[in-house]
Formats: sequence, structure tokens, C-alpha cells
Amino acid sequence: MFLPQLLISMILFLILFFGIGFLLNMVLRSTWIMAFIYPIIVILIVDNVGIMEYFTAPGAAFSKLGTDLMALQIVDILILSSGFIGAIVAGIVIKMLRVRGYQMF
Repeated sequence: MFLPQLLISMILFLILFFGIGFLLNMVLRSTWIMAFIYPIIVILIVDNVGIMEYFTAPGAAFSKLGTDLMALQIVDILILSSGFIGAIVAGIVIKMLRVRGYQMF
């Protein structure tokens, strides 16, 4: 992956999860909801196992998840980390707005 592609992907993930996190935090009146949901989203992005297999065959599914997480390249980790940063920044912004008196929904 070239450097411009990496930078654009990181910015897109940051903005995407900031926006989703901001909206979820605003509508659900919580502060850190997206930061808690983000690891589940990462698992869904990285893993090729169906959700029901985590309940029907948890040993094999979690083993496959561990293998898939360890096989991530550094660029994948950077992109996914920038999405997590966006989710955290959304929580910080919502908290700052509420402290300053803005009531959202």
C-alpha cells in the first residue's frame, strides 16, 4: 500500500467513526458507546467467521479470530487504530459540549 492510500484510509476511518460515534452518543445520550462497540466492529471486519459460530463453536471461532488478528499487517493496524481514535474523539467532543451547556436531544 502506498503512503497516500494509507493516509487517506486513516483519515477516512477517523472521520467515519467520529461521525458515527458522535451521532450514536448524541441520540443514545451516552458518551462512550462507540468506543465500546468499536472492538466488535473490528472483529466483524477482520474475522471471516459468522457471528453464530461464536455461540455454536466458540473454541474454533476464537482460535480463528486470534489467528486473523495476529496476521494483520501494520497498515491494517494503523487504519483500524485511526478508527478507534475517531470513536474516542467523538466521546471527548460530546463530553466537552455537554459540559459547556449544549443539550443534544
